[in-house]
Amino acid sequence: MLIIAERINSSRKYIAQAISSRNKAFVESEAKAQAEAGADYIDVNAGTFVGEEAEHLKWVVEVVQGVTDLPLCVDSPDPEVIKAMLPLVHKTPMINSITLEPTRLEGILPLVAEHKAKVIGLCQSEDTMAETAEEKVRLAYELVKEVTEAGIPLDDLYIDPLVYPVATNPQSALATMEAIERIMKEFPGVHTTCGLTNVSYGVPNRKLVNRAFLTAAISRGLDSAILDPTDKQLYGALKASLIVVGRDEYCMEYISAFREGRFE
Repeated sequence: MLIIAERINSSRKYIAQAISSRNKAFVESEAKAQAEAGADYIDVNAGTFVGEEAEHLKWVVEVVQGVTDLPLCVDSPDPEVIKAMLPLVHKTPMINSITLEPTRLEGILPLVAEHKAKVIGLCQSEDTMAETAEEKVRLAYELVKEVTEAGIPLDDLYIDPLVYPVATNPQSALATMEAIERIMKEFPGVHTTCGLTNVSYGVPNRKLVNRAFLTAAISRGLDSAILDPTDKQLYGALKASLIVVGRDEYCMEYISAFREGRFE
């Protein structure tokens, strides 16, 4: 289960403040905490700084790479910003993200192919924010087609079917889980991921809802997630779920994480 650590994102007020004030120690602590908690990639995002995104994201990339050797997930909808960041990264990155919008495809897919990066593909087009399972799978098919035609291996594609808050769309979690199961079966070799915390927006005790959805989604085949690995209860639910679905032989990963104190 590939974990993309979500915390260094300027949509979080305290991260935006740390970036704008160049609080290096704070961003370093966020990166180190997520790396030590079990992340595979560190997502870096400065998207709220409109017009200044590249300048701020460059600083974040340098700071994060100064304290961890984990690869980065370069998070921006702007192809030019991503292009500017790729020469700075030390390890082959993940790019977050493409959609089926022509400007995103034409601007980002060549960068993915050139740098042999992994890429998150959102089930979204110019006229569709996929809500039903059918829509999500249909757009996933289009993503697979575009990525394949660009010469990018399916193993490098992480499809995000887009889960919406259950507070406003009560069927979204179910539709997303059905889509995950179908995508994993219909497109062998591809991966699925999700921005986990979207599901709980607007409800109390969000962390409980996040854990419930993650466990259920793993049972449908989800093999990656964008989440907070420092949430020990969430991380524990993830590791326990992998045991239950037979993806942790002899519970070795669970036992190792427990001994390292990564969950409670």
